Amino acid sequence: MKREPARMTRVPAPLLALAAIVSVQLGAAIAKTRFDEVGSVGAATLRLVIGAVVLALVIRPRVRHWNRAQWLGAIGLGLALGGMNVFIYLAFASIPIGVAVTIEFLGPLTLSLVHTRRWRDVLWAVLALAGVVLLGVGPSAVTQLGGIAFAVAAAVCWAGYIVMNRHVGSIIPGVDGLAVSMVVAMLVSLPFGLRTAVTGIVADPTLLIVFGAVAVLSSVLPYALEMLALRRMPTRVFGILQSLGPAVAALAGLLVLHEALSLVEVLALACVTAASVGVTVYSSRRKSA
Repeated sequence: MKREPARMTRVPAPLLALAAIVSVQLGAAIAKTRFDEVGSVGAATLRLVIGAVVLALVIRPRVRHWNRAQWLGAIGLGLALGGMNVFIYLAFASIPIGVAVTIEFLGPLTLSLVHTRRWRDVLWAVLALAGVVLLGVGPSAVTQLGGIAFAVAAAVCWAGYIVMNRHVGSIIPGVDGLAVSMVVAMLVSLPFGLRTAVTGIVADPTLLIVFGAVAVLSSVLPYALEMLALRRMPTRVFGILQSLGPAVAALAGLLVLHEALSLVEVLALACVTAASVGVTVYSSRRKSA
């Protein structure tokens, strides 16, 4: 087993996890700046194609002796991953990134709440519901119902991705399953985004460099940083840090795209984030009790 580089062991694990979150949302914001050239689905396709190629070359998955269950698991994970990427990029096209990621984050949050049975968790569910209601009366929901719907679809796919990721991790050793799933996700996006992606690249070949950076920022680098972080930090702390995703997305949208959220949308983001932190903290305490 390869050891972590000595330099990386000096970096606190929480800082690595935070860097992964920032990397994902920064990559998304950069991708959105090029939607006019390649379209939202074309941008998702370019990210998935480049990310899949890089992961396949780096990991070189050994699939020769996979059984039927392993193939079905990897394909299922790829379908969820592809849907999650395509739908969230479609949402980005019409609503602020901070709003889209807040709605998308309801997927894993709902999944966590479904598996709880204590009265305190009802409070977190109510808080998350308050965030949904606030988003429902916010300016983005009122004017861009399509974008909200795409973000909800991305949330469902993210929940499916979590379930399938656990399953694939239990039946396929290492990260070979992830590499194959990225290829499947790429294939999912191609029929919808290939034409606009190719048209954009033909008009401006430098887009390959841009989306190469997006693929590294949004896929390759975060996966590596999260893997290193999880080796040296409790999953409870990691889960809490992940809850900062919507806030980081809103900040990236503001700095890169000048997307300012309304007060109502900021309150909704705070409700969903607080609910996620609460669920993570108390569920971890119960497991350790």
